[in-house]
Amino acid sequence: MKHLSVLLLSVILAFGALTGCAPKTDEYTETMKAKLEQFKEVTLTTDLSWLSEKEREMISILIDAADLMDEVFWMQAYGDKDQLMRELDNEFARQYALIHYGPWDRLGGMAPFVPELGAKPEGANFYPTDMTKEEFEAWDDPNKTSLYTVIRRDEAGNLVSVPYSQAYAEQHQKAAELLRQAAELAEDEGLKTYLLARAEALLNDDYQPSDFAWMAMKESNIDFVVGPIENYEDRLFGYKAANEAFVLVKDPEWSARLVKFNAMLPELQAGLPVPAQYKAETPGIDADMNVYYALYYAGDCNAGSKTIAINLPNDPEIHTSVGTRKLQLKNSMQAKFDNILVPIANMLIDESQRKHIKFDAFFENTTFHEVSHGMGVKNTITGQGPMREALREYYSPIEEAKADIMGLYLVTQLYEMGEITSGEVMDNYVTFFAGIFRSSRFGASSAHGRANMLTMKYFADRGAFVYQENGTYLVNFEAMREAVFALLADILMVQGDGNYAEAKNWVDQDGVMTDQLRTDLEKVNAAGIPVDIVFKQGKEVLGLR
Repeated sequence: MKHLSVLLLSVILAFGALTGCAPKTDEYTETMKAKLEQFKEVTLTTDLSWLSEKEREMISILIDAADLMDEVFWMQAYGDKDQLMRELDNEFARQYALIHYGPWDRLGGMAPFVPELGAKPEGANFYPTDMTKEEFEAWDDPNKTSLYTVIRRDEAGNLVSVPYSQAYAEQHQKAAELLRQAAELAEDEGLKTYLLARAEALLNDDYQPSDFAWMAMKESNIDFVVGPIENYEDRLFGYKAANEAFVLVKDPEWSARLVKFNAMLPELQAGLPVPAQYKAETPGIDADMNVYYALYYAGDCNAGSKTIAINLPNDPEIHTSVGTRKLQLKNSMQAKFDNILVPIANMLIDESQRKHIKFDAFFENTTFHEVSHGMGVKNTITGQGPMREALREYYSPIEEAKADIMGLYLVTQLYEMGEITSGEVMDNYVTFFAGIFRSSRFGASSAHGRANMLTMKYFADRGAFVYQENGTYLVNFEAMREAVFALLADILMVQGDGNYAEAKNWVDQDGVMTDQLRTDLEKVNAAGIPVDIVFKQGKEVLGLR
């Protein structure tokens, strides 16, 4: 197992040693202080008194397991966190690095905020930094594209695949033991089964059984998302999953509002505005939609911009057989709406349309964004296999654009079917449009940011909005409705065809920031509106031991 020692050495030395990083100049200090002030601190807490003593004890254990996922994500995203913290001699730079899990600004195009460092490697720390795409593609290894292997070099300099269970053995073994301890406290059988299955997955890299167990876990008051999940961090190929964890507690009242929509998914899929072959897959209905209070974020989901909704598992086989679970994180969502979206709307949306900026619309748009990830097709209709593999690094921005637009399409359909009766669909359109400015601040390096820029360009070309002399925008409802339907059809066909060249051309050409959008965002930034939120979280905040 000589390659493991090479792996450990590469992790420790990842991206090179830093010496005296982050200068102490007053100018640099003020710059980093201003960057920190872009984030609004939000306390993650809720009333836990209605939970049992065992459930509260379990939450404490799950937070410990989440911290281990945080350690792994640091290794994946950067390398040696402790070394970076020691060598950053500016306190504001250290705090900013903790938000971004490294010295690159995730909301600023991954630009280094430590002057000595260059651009972040597109493959993060999943691949050797000296590896070329051509070398990888020529290498014959059945595990190289696995979500759960890191690529390293052996002592002879050859590429090797190392399973996560070996690469991160210390953290995964400790986390597995904690999950088993939590399972002993579980009063819900579904939660217990999932925790035990997930513990095994961390040790053997076979996550599908635990994903199925998580899908079946519908009654538990507590939810725990843990392990390597999303592939956004791998900007080289989009193959590798990054470790993360969420600790959540259910909001039964708001969850009850969403129950009826799940059974409607096959009907909504059949009505998508594309030829039959692009919607031939039937979304599973053995799924659920629930609303949660977030108690703890760790790893990938905590890096830079914060997730406000979850749609999992990502496994296309599970999507087509039983569907996905959609978890809306109400307190995180409310924090972004109040502190970011409303102030942006008050600045950039025409005064006559600000009445349409509503939290319920924001909630619905976010909810059906997550629903939409499970719809459309997961496998190409051209025989190229899974759409995720066919589109490679362009999968994520195209998929996020699809979820945004299909979410708005579904809301429109549900209003027109009489299934959503509160508010009006214009609320959703104007709130969504204002949200484009919020998400675009995540930058062109973010899949979500590129998706929003692509959408903005499509809307502009079709007259879905008017930019006015006073610097505000007026949404044209009918034109936007037409643009939503047309854009959804275009995206679904690119995905179904597995057309890598078209996806690349589209995202590279339209998924960029226009001069007008840049000017608008500069106005928003100058007004001091937060870019995103950062959490005050943990056992002490929750009153746990």
